Amino acid sequence: KGKAKGQKGKRITLKTAKNSIRITFDGRRRLDLSKMGITTFPKCILKLDDVDELDLSRNMLKKIPDSIQRFQKLRWLDLHSNQLEELPEGIGMLQNLAYLNLSNNKLTAKNLPVELNLLKNLRTLNLGLNRLDNIPTTLGALKELKEVSLFDNFLTDIPTSVTKLPKLKKLNVKRNPFPDPTQEQPVDSIKRTETLYLVQEKDLCCSCLKMCQDERDKLNKLKNTIPSSSKKPNFPSLLTPNSTAKENQEQWR
Repeated sequence: KGKAKGQKGKRITLKTAKNSIRITFDGRRRLDLSKMGITTFPKCILKLDDVDELDLSRNMLKKIPDSIQRFQKLRWLDLHSNQLEELPEGIGMLQNLAYLNLSNNKLTAKNLPVELNLLKNLRTLNLGLNRLDNIPTTLGALKELKEVSLFDNFLTDIPTSVTKLPKLKKLNVKRNPFPDPTQEQPVDSIKRTETLYLVQEKDLCCSCLKMCQDERDKLNKLKNTIPSSSKKPNFPSLLTPNSTAKENQEQWR
């Protein structure tokens, strides 16, 4: 009785886990055990280590075992909104991992294993809402990273090894106690696109994509044919945009 009384959270059986496997829209097998009140990593799911995605978010996990490395096919791992205070070294063995969400936990910088730099295929890393006071420079080894979230931590500096990642397109460091407020938005140093798109090119059909590309080519040709004037035209009767509009332009986009 004493042992049973000490146990908290829902007990996950292999049958429950098998029934929790879903097929994603692109045909991948996702084991979804989110929002189940789990307090201890269910060892039974190690028998399902051939899944492509694993969702253990919104539980009460404090620790992930080293055996997580058995999920060699894993491309997507969501552990957000738990009570994790550390990560196992074995997480670095998930060589196919492209997406890792660790936000809203209790992770500190000293408990981030250096083995994270082994995730060579990682494209999205979310470490927001944790207790990080610095970022290991070893993250600069993750050359495939495109999105990094570090919001709501205790950071006072962002290492250049992270901001200079070659494929980085989005870096969220909002609400950190930077000594220089301008560091909170190092967006300009991260933007690597010359044009603003409301949709991504991969989401367009062939005809729409060709039409957009043709229009862009026409615009570029027009820019090149217009002679530059050293003297700017003067329109004294026109009002310049007010400061509020200028400040909110980025938000509207």
